[in-house]
Amino acid sequence: MKPSLRIALGCVIALCGALAVRLLIGDSIVALFMPHGAIASQERDVIITTVLIMLAAAIPAFVVVFALAWKYRAGNAKAAYEPDMTGSKGSELAMWLLPAAIVAVMWVVTWNSTHALDPFGKIASAEKPLTIQVVALPWKWLFIYPEQGIASVNEVEFPANAPVHFVLSADAPVSSFWIPQLGSQIYAMAAMKTQLNLIAEPGDYAGKNMEINGDGYAGMNFAVHAVPREDFAAWVRGVQVTPRALDDAAYADLAAPSKDVPPAFYSSVRPGLFEAIVAKPAAPPSIDAKGSRMPGMQ
Repeated sequence: MKPSLRIALGCVIALCGALAVRLLIGDSIVALFMPHGAIASQERDVIITTVLIMLAAAIPAFVVVFALAWKYRAGNAKAAYEPDMTGSKGSELAMWLLPAAIVAVMWVVTWNSTHALDPFGKIASAEKPLTIQVVALPWKWLFIYPEQGIASVNEVEFPANAPVHFVLSADAPVSSFWIPQLGSQIYAMAAMKTQLNLIAEPGDYAGKNMEINGDGYAGMNFAVHAVPREDFAAWVRGVQVTPRALDDAAYADLAAPSKDVPPAFYSSVRPGLFEAIVAKPAAPPSIDAKGSRMPGMQ
């Protein structure tokens, strides 16, 4: 292929790649790579490090493949023809040692980051952690503030630059709790309880469910607000004077399947509600109208 044709082909491929990225992403921000918390920042660094390590193996491999193809092309009469060659100790050694070294480095990175970013691990801070109990419902998120005695639906607020201790469960199909710019996706399952510790810079973020779990999955999102501590205190006081209370009857209505639920707030919560939700036996899988198995649905 002539050099001019190779340059033209490279330009076309680059243009197609740029067009594909533009169509797939558009003007949106890739939140995963724009962290606003210590946990998310470390997770981004782990992702970038892992990709670079893999590229360190992949790029030379592709270079060697294309170099060999170019060297032994039909038009290159200078290339040595060795049909009786059975092997090369140096080549075989490199083929085994290089991948093994890459795997060893990846193992070290994965081991260290997994322990350093354990979602159960407490975040060192002079600020007092805030505990928020999270319940995944079909298809909405319930946030209970046990210390403040309030609750909210599809909206969560907490002090910025202070640790937040989420305790999660579900009264619905399996859901995956994730705030991309703060980090650590974690599953919420019925009759089980797990934990997640995060910290955030001041700002507004988007939370979502990353587990496809039924008709309302697409709208199972929630707003996240990390605000100064005095603003959080004012927000709590505002919720405490709202007219609705989250008693057993209100929870029964809330737990019924619904889609695209707007934010709602409760001035009080029935004592022990979260523990009662966790203690409920998980419902057996059922069959939806299309014949798909829906775990945890009544």
